[in-house]
Amino acid sequence: MLNKDIIISSEFITLAQLLKFANVIESGGQAKEFLANNTIMINNESDNRRGRKLRVGDQVIINNDLCLTLKK
Repeated sequence: MLNKDIIISSEFITLAQLLKFANVIESGGQAKEFLANNTIMINNESDNRRGRKLRVGDQVIINNDLCLTLKK
């Protein structure tokens, strides 16, 4: 599994914003379809809400292939 740290400067970032920022998707408009067709685990719980607020310390795993960890 590929691990990638994502640095954020704000209090939170949405799941859709994270996917775009991490270059998983090219545009925010692709988020809904991507989330419907892929397995997303946030802090070991399944979640596919594109508006889900993520904070420093949260871990997002996509299809057991990519792990994104939010850091300050």
